Amino acid sequence: MEIVPDTSVVVDGRITDRVEDGDFAGVTVVVPEAVVGELESQANDGRETGWAGLEELQHLVDLNDAGEITVEYVGRRPDAVEKRDAGEGEIDALIRDVAADRDATLVTSDDVQAEVAQSKGFEVIHVESHTRDIETVAIEEFFNDRTMSVHLKVGIKPMAKRGAIGEMSYDSIRDTPLTEPAVREYAADIEDAVRHSPDGFVELDEPGMTIVQFREYRIAIARPPFSDGLEITAVRPIVKTELDDYEHAEQLRERLRERNRGVLIAGSPGAGKSTFAQAVAEFLVDAGQAVKTMEKPRDLQVGPEVTQYTALGDEMSKTADSLLMVRPDYTIYDEVRKTDDFEVFADMRLAGVGMIGVVHATRAIDALQRLVGRIELGLIPQVVDTVVYIEAGEVETVYDVTTEVKVPEGLMEEDLARPVILIQDFETGQPEYEIYTFNRQVVTVPLTEDADGSGRDSGVDRIAKGEIEREIRSIAHGDVDVELRGPNTAVVWVEESDISSVIGKGGGRISEVENRLGIDIDVRTFAERPDSARGHSDNTGSRGGSEGKTVTPEITGRHVVIPLEGHAGETVEIQADGEYLFTATVSRGGEIQVSRGSAIAEELEQAIDHGRMINIVPS
Repeated sequence: MEIVPDTSVVVDGRITDRVEDGDFAGVTVVVPEAVVGELESQANDGRETGWAGLEELQHLVDLNDAGEITVEYVGRRPDAVEKRDAGEGEIDALIRDVAADRDATLVTSDDVQAEVAQSKGFEVIHVESHTRDIETVAIEEFFNDRTMSVHLKVGIKPMAKRGAIGEMSYDSIRDTPLTEPAVREYAADIEDAVRHSPDGFVELDEPGMTIVQFREYRIAIARPPFSDGLEITAVRPIVKTELDDYEHAEQLRERLRERNRGVLIAGSPGAGKSTFAQAVAEFLVDAGQAVKTMEKPRDLQVGPEVTQYTALGDEMSKTADSLLMVRPDYTIYDEVRKTDDFEVFADMRLAGVGMIGVVHATRAIDALQRLVGRIELGLIPQVVDTVVYIEAGEVETVYDVTTEVKVPEGLMEEDLARPVILIQDFETGQPEYEIYTFNRQVVTVPLTEDADGSGRDSGVDRIAKGEIEREIRSIAHGDVDVELRGPNTAVVWVEESDISSVIGKGGGRISEVENRLGIDIDVRTFAERPDSARGHSDNTGSRGGSEGKTVTPEITGRHVVIPLEGHAGETVEIQADGEYLFTATVSRGGEIQVSRGSAIAEELEQAIDHGRMINIVPS
């Protein structure tokens, strides 16, 4: 009797099992080179399935040498395209061709392979896949009740993060560095458990990286050349909470119940964002809401009532299309990070689905700023109306996000009224920030002293100083310095030779500047200054020598374009030889466009013409 095993039964070791049981005693095992090529490719990628399959082939050779079976290798090796498309059935087809040529029995534990072969008239032995009730994996020996994550790497002592949320320490937990065979054994045990247990599944399997979920553990196995050494990282939640465990629980419950919301749960890594999101999910289910999740990888620990979706066809936009058909009341989007994620989040929210996004941010306001440049500014309050900032496992800040047409705080002219996004403290109603467009720039302005945690001038002050200085520099030829004397008044110090041109005939020129900015400006010479100081004071922010990133603007027929690929949504200062020109937000296309003919463009073009270095620094 001749049998042709496919890759599935070789990896599982099922041929050796059948020989030892006597079912395949004396058979001729015809091994397709397609199987060898696929296993070799997997082993080269560091996948334990490849190593397991090659070990099974060696066992078959040993049985051949012992005279219990006969082993032959036949057929052709798969080419690179066929190995790449193994998931599309290319290698399975080569294996069936061998079975057909030898008129042999195909042995497989792959349901699809068995069905296709039977439909084509092959004789097939369909061996059920190994399914074992695996309760533990070996790596669990490193965990205790206070362990959040374990980190194993070849040549390094085993490390673990242990403690309470917000008070974790990262320490070695064994005295002896790990050897490569030891780490490989842990990796093989993990992959075997996931392959054979209904409690495990593979989230990602790429050359160099495998991510699996086994019960409550999310485990990443990194291999060279993707990593510089074989490494295993296993993470699990150490705390399960309910919404009642958090501050503002009652108000948040009412807010989520009254209508579908757009919520961002923000915090730094390990702060407890996902734990809070899980508590929110369970509350919503108990409140009679249909809840789904969008995760890649899936690691939120939620009940079976919440279906967890991952990227469909490796695209969350396809997952969103599917969910819009399902019409959940709320969707929890874990790890909203890239521009595509924010666009999908916004699209689902605008379609009427309640959305709860989990984002990394070091401040509550940063979560909202990540939306700037990614979606239209005026849509932000419709997409996100609540920000919950988590720190050390506690609700640190809750913001209410609304929009209003008003004169921004710190400005005074009624004709400066515009749509303003208001960010208010959820508990007190105290305004904390305003976001609006000012001179074609999107600005985020702290309204309370040191709201941005910098200890410097407020956002309004910095914007006002920068805009006043830009306006005066477009007129004056010498040094300019700005000093704010109040929320709506400033003193500008200029050279004696510039005083008349800055003020203008009958004060007309400075009046135009005042009207544009909504600020009263008193123009004086440096000679009138008490300390006769020259140059810039500390109002220049990041100016005065900060090199930043050098760029080469492109001048087109209508715009001056500053390329800033990879910085979409960031707010930056544009400088010429370290001298402040203006502040702008990078578009989602990764550039800043300044309309030619504007005062900003003229100043920028003049700097370019004079060969000055154009630098970009964070605002």
